[in-house]
Amino acid sequence: MLKPLNDYIDGLVHASAQNDALAAARHRAFIAPRLLGGLIALAAFPIYLMIRGLPTPLEFCVFSWFVAPILIAYFLSRTGRYDGAHVLSSLALTGLVVVVAIGTGGLSSFAAIWLVVLPLEAALSASRRVVAIASMLSLAAAGTLFALQAAGLLPVSEISAPVDAALSALGIVSAALYAIGLAFGAQSLSRMSFGLLHAEEDRYRFLARNTFDAITRHDHRGAVLFASPAAESLFGTPASDLLERGLLDRVHVGDRPAYLNALAEAAACGEVQTVEFRVRGEGADAGFVWVEMRCRPLDHSPPGSANGLHREVVAVMRDISARKEQDVALAAARRESERAHAAKTRFLATMSHELRTPLNVIIGFSEMLTNEVTMRLDAARRHDYAKLINDSGHHLLSVVNGILDMSKMETGDFQISPEPFAPGPVIANCCDMLALRAREARVDLLIQLDQGLPDVVADKRALKHIMLNLLSNAIKYPDQGGRGVVAARAEAGSLKISVEDNGIGIGAADLPLLGDPFFQAGSAYDRRHDGTGLGLSIVKGLVALHGGQFEVKSELGKGTLMTVRLPLDCERRAVPRDRLARPRLAPANPRPAEYTMVRKSA
Repeated sequence: MLKPLNDYIDGLVHASAQNDALAAARHRAFIAPRLLGGLIALAAFPIYLMIRGLPTPLEFCVFSWFVAPILIAYFLSRTGRYDGAHVLSSLALTGLVVVVAIGTGGLSSFAAIWLVVLPLEAALSASRRVVAIASMLSLAAAGTLFALQAAGLLPVSEISAPVDAALSALGIVSAALYAIGLAFGAQSLSRMSFGLLHAEEDRYRFLARNTFDAITRHDHRGAVLFASPAAESLFGTPASDLLERGLLDRVHVGDRPAYLNALAEAAACGEVQTVEFRVRGEGADAGFVWVEMRCRPLDHSPPGSANGLHREVVAVMRDISARKEQDVALAAARRESERAHAAKTRFLATMSHELRTPLNVIIGFSEMLTNEVTMRLDAARRHDYAKLINDSGHHLLSVVNGILDMSKMETGDFQISPEPFAPGPVIANCCDMLALRAREARVDLLIQLDQGLPDVVADKRALKHIMLNLLSNAIKYPDQGGRGVVAARAEAGSLKISVEDNGIGIGAADLPLLGDPFFQAGSAYDRRHDGTGLGLSIVKGLVALHGGQFEVKSELGKGTLMTVRLPLDCERRAVPRDRLARPRLAPANPRPAEYTMVRKSA
């Protein structure tokens, strides 16, 4: 039977209070007694008429007053203004008490005791403003009755002494009962507030214990006062070890200023702060994990206030190591995309010259040969034209072969055929092949081979290709009268081959890109140097296929030293294509060590 009534009372609670359990309970406690009491009083009015007959004007005013609580309850239900409803209730009760007291003897009336109840009823609002208004209304009503009685303006009461005594007793008892009801109501609201507070704390405690994010509370100095259990899984250590300076000691030294500054700014400025830093895990060999921390002050003191300087701060931390790894991967992918775009641009720029020039030679001189009768070409000129066409064809073939070799290395299809052989004769033969070019460029080519070089197990054709590319660079870039030095010796289980020149050198900005396909270092050259930019790329790939190392040291204007280290047995040291590394580069230019055998180009 009570459930429909409770549901009806709950339906009268304003929407603004329905989401707050404590506010909804206060609204129900205000609406229910006033609505039910007013309706019961109005329903009893016909019975009162049957027993007493026509009421006196004072009795009629009292019964009419019972409409006020119903209207005030309706006002609260429609507007949700809880404090305003309490003020209206105090005002209505004050008016009733004053009217009844004026008709029944002023301050000596049985109704005057109800003036004491006014502040007690207002206390249920939990508002100082409402209590103050109710207290002023009560004192004003008492002062009004006293003034009227002192001035003799109150009507003389015609109530007999026994009846007056009975009414006084009734007034005291009814006021006491009403005060008792108020006390029980206040106790019920207090108990409900306490229960809701504990329930809310339990919910927050449950969330703090079961969330994946670590929650910490800090004092104004940054010391940890509380750490949720999730901190154990995040930092790999019990939450108790993070208290005081435990968390700060685990923060990376380089990130501690940002960490402490975020906490200080949150406490001083009262604003949410976000910072990312690294935290060391548990154990001597534990690495660092990236953590994002969002912190804010616990109270809402004005920014810059004295209290704000000592506010506590609550922080929520989460592991963002995976996001950091994704950022690194995205940055690497972006760099790789930029490198691929740059390689395409270099390819187009380089090939447009390296392919068009010999093709123009072939087409032009072949057209001359087809029209030799018209042009009256003699045998010597035909021979020169045919030689130019042949040289251009070989140049085109070498360019295409370089592109094909580079493509095979990039896709992992390039195969080497290791065999045992002596490296000295191969290196010397390569130098002899380029001796004529060195003389034409007026570059001295020096060969320094260590005596007793051991045999190696490698691809002889690949070693020859490596040497020809390195020697070509050593001859191409020095000025006339320059020098190129080729040296080889055994060192730490490997064959070390170095090719040094005193040419134009390579700038520090170009060193990281050296060895990329179609890349050519840019410098202020005195003369134009041809080439596809594939030579060092092929060298790097061939050396890596043998499990060796390729190193470049250079300084702009002082020359270049290129060093190749090949294992004596490449079958044991060769690495797969997906593990090929970029050449190790350095901006130095040391001189090679002394060797025993010296040959100078004629």
